[in-house]
Amino acid sequence: GPLAPAPRAGGRQLHMVTWNVATADPPDDISSLLHLNSPKTPDLYVIGLQEVYSAPHRFIIDMAVEDSWSHLFMSSLAPRGYLKVSSIRMQGLLLLFFSKLAHVPFIRDIQDTYSRTGISGYWGNKGGVSIRLSFYGHMLCFLNCHLAAHMQYASQRVDEFEYILDTQTFDPKKTPHILDHKLVFWFGDLNFRIQDHGMHFLHNCITSHKFNLLWSKDQLTMMKKTEALLQEFDEGPLDFQPTYKFDRFSDCYDSSGKMRKPAWTDRILWRNQQEEEEFPLKLKQDSYTSNMEYGVSDHKPVIGIFTLELRKMYEAPLVRVCAEGEWSADFDAMVIYSPLQPFPSSAWDWIGLYKVGFRSVSDYITYTWVKDDEVSFNDELTQVYVSKDEIPALGGECVLCYYCSTLQCIVGISSPFKSWLFHLRIRPNTYC
Repeated sequence: GPLAPAPRAGGRQLHMVTWNVATADPPDDISSLLHLNSPKTPDLYVIGLQEVYSAPHRFIIDMAVEDSWSHLFMSSLAPRGYLKVSSIRMQGLLLLFFSKLAHVPFIRDIQDTYSRTGISGYWGNKGGVSIRLSFYGHMLCFLNCHLAAHMQYASQRVDEFEYILDTQTFDPKKTPHILDHKLVFWFGDLNFRIQDHGMHFLHNCITSHKFNLLWSKDQLTMMKKTEALLQEFDEGPLDFQPTYKFDRFSDCYDSSGKMRKPAWTDRILWRNQQEEEEFPLKLKQDSYTSNMEYGVSDHKPVIGIFTLELRKMYEAPLVRVCAEGEWSADFDAMVIYSPLQPFPSSAWDWIGLYKVGFRSVSDYITYTWVKDDEVSFNDELTQVYVSKDEIPALGGECVLCYYCSTLQCIVGISSPFKSWLFHLRIRPNTYC
């Protein structure tokens, strides 16, 4: 049968990373950043980077092909069954959203946008990028920001945040603004510093792990007392050492002539609107920490792990899709699909053939337009023909994905099936 529906309620794990990578090339291995060796595998990964190298010539190259950071995350996660569902880049700001394949047909209403702040908005050296989507019907928004630097600009950072919230708009029918979403994550290099304390006191507190003695002078904590908007956002305790500013490839704070004070510049906050409703969504933070292993940047990455307790608004994908018969480069093939509920289908919809472990929706081996190659249909199901000339002699496990161009997302995925390198005389079967 099709992908089995998951239970109506349950916890979904979200693994979030924020990291100012200070124009560095990525490290060789990001296993510990993504907890790839952990027994518990997340359902979703959200990665927000700041200061990805974006000199003009490099940025043009990256526009044509994915940047080295995106490439690393995709090649690390795709073999483990994660698909890059969405991404957005504005110069140095990069936001990536990955999901386990089983959830992909239930991720809809995907939109992204950006706001420039900084030097008159020029070249987007600061600002925010966001991805919003519905996850089993619940509207989520992820906002990755890089706000103004330096100790004296705390209130300007709040102004920039408010400006980003005011200027970012989405499809007006559902949730036109960021704060209209049921769950909002605000994260990034927010650049808030630790005020008043001298360097000696700071280092003593950090060395002795008495981080709580510094909390009251953290600017974001201080601004929360007077700014109603900030009070709407929650954050876990800062029980990890400040993540800025380090000598590269070291655990030592800035030893240069500038001697920058350590600060919790890199943060993950959230806003969860909880109303009494039929389909609740509750968020629990499981951990909030930094990872000291990485030295390519003068910032250490921050990791937030969350459980989303939610009741699904729907169980079944919009479309059931499966491969009929044998698939080999020797024979024409057939795809069967059937809508499980009404959805805005069009002549621009297509079904893609993918190797298991594909990285993004554009990674198809071949595709067929659903209307052009239609063989037969009734109210229940439609058969679509795929010419043998379109099926490469790849072999291995494949899946079919139905892409709805109106909704701009995958709305149905087949179970994996074998694609043969050559014809084998076996009894025809239907892989659904």
